[in-house]
Amino acid sequence: MNYSIDMTRVGQFLFFFVFISLQGFSQQKYWVLFKDKDLNASAAISETCKENRRAIGVAEIQITDYPVNKKYINGLKSNGIFAINESRWLNGISSYLTYSQIQYIKSLPFVQEIIPIEGKLIITKTNLDKPHLKAEDDLRVDYVMKQIGIEGFLQAGLNGKGITIGVIDAGYYGVSDSPALGHLFTEQRILGIRDYINPKKTNHFDERETSSDFHGTEVLTAITGKSQDEKLILGLATQARFYLARTDTGGREFRGEEDNWVSAMEWMDSLGVRLINTSLGYAKGFSNAKEDYKPDQMNGNTSIIARAAKIATEEKGIVVVVSAGNEGGDRDWRIISTPADAEGTIAVGATNETGLKMGYSSVGPDFLEYLKPNVACYSLYGTSLAAPVITGFVACMLQANPKLTNKEIKNYLQKSSSLYPFGNNFLGYGIPNAAKALDLIRSQTKEPLESRNITRTLSIPENESQAEIAVKEGEVVTVFYKKTPYLVLSQDAQRVKRNSIVLKRNSKVKHTTVVTTEEVIEVIWL
Repeated sequence: MNYSIDMTRVGQFLFFFVFISLQGFSQQKYWVLFKDKDLNASAAISETCKENRRAIGVAEIQITDYPVNKKYINGLKSNGIFAINESRWLNGISSYLTYSQIQYIKSLPFVQEIIPIEGKLIITKTNLDKPHLKAEDDLRVDYVMKQIGIEGFLQAGLNGKGITIGVIDAGYYGVSDSPALGHLFTEQRILGIRDYINPKKTNHFDERETSSDFHGTEVLTAITGKSQDEKLILGLATQARFYLARTDTGGREFRGEEDNWVSAMEWMDSLGVRLINTSLGYAKGFSNAKEDYKPDQMNGNTSIIARAAKIATEEKGIVVVVSAGNEGGDRDWRIISTPADAEGTIAVGATNETGLKMGYSSVGPDFLEYLKPNVACYSLYGTSLAAPVITGFVACMLQANPKLTNKEIKNYLQKSSSLYPFGNNFLGYGIPNAAKALDLIRSQTKEPLESRNITRTLSIPENESQAEIAVKEGEVVTVFYKKTPYLVLSQDAQRVKRNSIVLKRNSKVKHTTVVTTEEVIEVIWL
């Protein structure tokens, strides 16, 4: 199979990769989904998976655990239609199809739907010449640990020990040579790895195929990395175990391998993995422009991986942490990519040092009935490195209470965050705090909550043109100007002078959120 490459750089650190197969205009890749299953077959899950489900009150065996009906697969095979990947969750296969094959499949009584597969993979490229973070970046990495209040976890002795994390990404070149990841090998905490791009590959960490092969290494570092002397912590889950999957590549021109992503999710679920990080997303870039995703399709239900993410979060009880996307500066898109659009996922945006949204960080669409992104944290290099910070955060929460459900984790994570309860489509509920998250977890056992956001609401009468808010002299506050309770028009950071800030009425602004070190204030302009 031959491929061409078309790489476009957007900004200093963001790359988009468009995958276009030159296999021939006669064939494209599709999902073929079936109507039913053979329930006499055995469910394809492990005992660990069953035990985990019992522990969190999820049905031990579900219809989506049964394999795809082999009679259907064999029937298609006898007509020259071969499966690339099989999906238990979606009940179907992916395959390259000609026009005539599509027409044939449409006539089959057991076929439910045919869906084209092709999309643009969106990942953040960082430090392409190094398989791990450079020394001069350590201060910035250390900053995000301070921002989320790492001391809350350290004082409680939490580091992800006993938690298994799945990482679905674009490559892991250099993992074995990275000083920050050496503990994963000396302590044998990489439990398994699959390469869905090159299934025959055996040297997963030392063989570089493309420039994207660093990406998963950097994501892994942001989840579990630490210096050899343990004085610098690069990720919160330094004692976690890992399953790794490579589902995409940017070095040669592929169609977006969404089916690989689904297969990796199913593999990890079958092993009993409850927490998965994926710093990948899909938005646009179909070879047939008529089949491109449109912004209004980022609705949590359209894309095949959003459907799979919905199954993972709603049926399987998996915590799926995903980067929100780096399209915030793209006027033709701006919003989150998929699967961040799936309601049950934890979509992570990126902030700067003052707690404002980074320009590249994707925003939540105005048509969703739920808030996206969900939370955010500091990342200079893209939401790809913000998501793994939150994954490590969740690992510590699970270590504190392994019986937490994914819905409880998401709820506590959001409630511990800096903007709660006044979330918005720029940063979700803001930056999580470790101590607050632990307080919320402990509240299940009736322990007192020591720290919560202090909040208040100010209603400004229609006849008043401004609002003055008392704040400590010299403090830097962040301000979000919103046209609704959730949709942000603009943001800024202000250094307080004369112990107050003054907000002036604007006909377009109906709500203003002011975040200080002590409280979150929601101003409502009547």
